[in-house]
Amino acid sequence: MHVRDALRVTPKENLEMIADSVAYLKQQGREVIYDAEHFFDGYKSNPQYALKTLEAASEAGADIIALCDTNGGTMPHELAEIIKKVKQTISTPLGIHVHNDSGVAVANSIIAVEHGAVQVQGTINGFGERCGNADLSVIIPNLMLKYGISCIPKENLKLLTEVSRFVAETANMNPFDKQPYVGYSAFAHKAGIHVSAIQRNPETYEHIKPESVGNTRRVLVSDQAGKSNVFFKAAELGIELDKSTPEAKEILNRIKELEHLGYEFEAADGTFELLVKKAVGKHRSFFQLEGFRVIVEKRNNKLFSEATIKVRVDDKFEHTAAEGDGPVNALDNALRKALVKFYPQLRKVRLADYKVRVLDAKSGTGAKVRVLIESTDGKNEWGTVGISENILEASWQALVDSIEYRLLKDEEIKERKNGRKR
Repeated sequence: MHVRDALRVTPKENLEMIADSVAYLKQQGREVIYDAEHFFDGYKSNPQYALKTLEAASEAGADIIALCDTNGGTMPHELAEIIKKVKQTISTPLGIHVHNDSGVAVANSIIAVEHGAVQVQGTINGFGERCGNADLSVIIPNLMLKYGISCIPKENLKLLTEVSRFVAETANMNPFDKQPYVGYSAFAHKAGIHVSAIQRNPETYEHIKPESVGNTRRVLVSDQAGKSNVFFKAAELGIELDKSTPEAKEILNRIKELEHLGYEFEAADGTFELLVKKAVGKHRSFFQLEGFRVIVEKRNNKLFSEATIKVRVDDKFEHTAAEGDGPVNALDNALRKALVKFYPQLRKVRLADYKVRVLDAKSGTGAKVRVLIESTDGKNEWGTVGISENILEASWQALVDSIEYRLLKDEEIKERKNGRKR
């Protein structure tokens, strides 16, 4: 069909073009990887001719022939049987190039390797047209950790999560939290019994060590979590809590109160950490709000947002204004503009994601809303949360927590460095 309708040549001419192209490139001393576009669909439609195209490339000297499931519709059992037929026809090393339109791109790639493919084509995070390409962020650790097949230097496997998030950041796309191996939630634990078990033996609920792919274990705090989660999270922060201490009881009671109001800490590790540190006296306020005002104006059918803010840092006041794409963006810009004079490191901090959830739809536009903010400094990410009937107030709460979290982290790093020097 493609030869007839897309290329508009005869089947014979197509075979000659394949052979001529590959032979010419080989004559120039080049390595030639021949991608057999639409091969699997072509084989299912006309196996004899599909195999002839591979023979033409093989006889002309192709170094690798990559079999392509361009439309992404081939099932794993079909792919395996077709590769067996191909290997009976040609001896050229095979590669695999599959798309994810049926959700089996990773499985098909691994099955191809099982059947002798020596090259896998794909993309980091599976980025690509339609439903994407085969996800190398999943294929690489599967091959190395599950099959024992070396496909990248062993020491580089620990960089996988970092590379995945760098690519997402560069592409300006939010990372997929539930992505295997490298996702933010790939090693996240919520139920109290799970957390209790992994404290004794991580293998009870983890199929690999998170650090082997550069990821980390996360314990979520929610209304479904038990005390184990809270104490585990506190220990991660370097705070040892005894279940019988007043601080521990205060934290647990405070979490229950806040969750009853609509707070959610699963995606707000930053807010949770601040809550714990306030309870044990390891928190300080870096600035005080004196007041803010946000104006939204429509001129010439365009909306303009401007925020004016006044803050106090110790005994110094800063009064400034900034514009933004919307009222929350304007408020965020004004707050950073006011504080960057005192805390220059905030120049690196920006909002990575902003989500609003209506908690009580029955109240209409007067409903309480939950604002979740994800922030990043280019290397680390953290989440904070705010609740209010006023979306600006909820956003303000999350913004303040985001900035205080970062500043508190910077202060802790300085203290550790000074401690080492002493």
